[in-house]
Amino acid sequence: MAIRVLLGEDSLIAREGITRMLETIEDVELVDACDDLPALQDAVERLRPDVVLTDIRMPPSFTDEGIRLAAALRTSHPDVGVVVLSQHAESLYATALFESGSEGRAYLLKERLADREEVGRAVREVAAGRTVIDPAVVEQLVAARRRQTESKLDTLTPRELEILALVAEGESNSAIAARLVITKRAVERHINSIFWKLDLREAEDVSRRVKAVLMYLGR
Repeated sequence: MAIRVLLGEDSLIAREGITRMLETIEDVELVDACDDLPALQDAVERLRPDVVLTDIRMPPSFTDEGIRLAAALRTSHPDVGVVVLSQHAESLYATALFESGSEGRAYLLKERLADREEVGRAVREVAAGRTVIDPAVVEQLVAARRRQTESKLDTLTPRELEILALVAEGESNSAIAARLVITKRAVERHINSIFWKLDLREAEDVSRRVKAVLMYLGR
């Protein structure tokens, strides 16, 4: 059976172009096209599509309607997949889209609409409950994660960074104390402070050391 797709796009030209493209995909059936969020929400209730293909921004506010629709459908219609389209790779929107789960969700840049096979694949994947993330968006998410890690490392004092560097070399607390000519207890206090600042408070001590080292090396 064909995958029933509902389109949300406020631009008439873009809507007509996407409509024509979807009509060329053999296993996809376009059931309706809407130009604002209220109409899109109503169509979901009436038509019960398999997948909603929607722009992030549309009336009434032109902010994050597509993201909010995807979040609402997670509760009201969990079997409906959502492919969100964006003009730019924006890590904040991607994070919001996948915040309540990645199953049946896709984030694609609008430039991918030129590739019928890519769009068809995304529709099939989310219809099957899987996830698709545009490679450019993945790069943004990785960069955002790196910036977050670096900002946490920037909160460490010079002494804490020095001790973390020695931990990365595989030195024990006793060895670090000997090299820095401080007490082992002082090393332990510094390491506990490092764990706290890097938000590594819940894991086992060995695991926290490994995670702290990975954050340090990743920098």
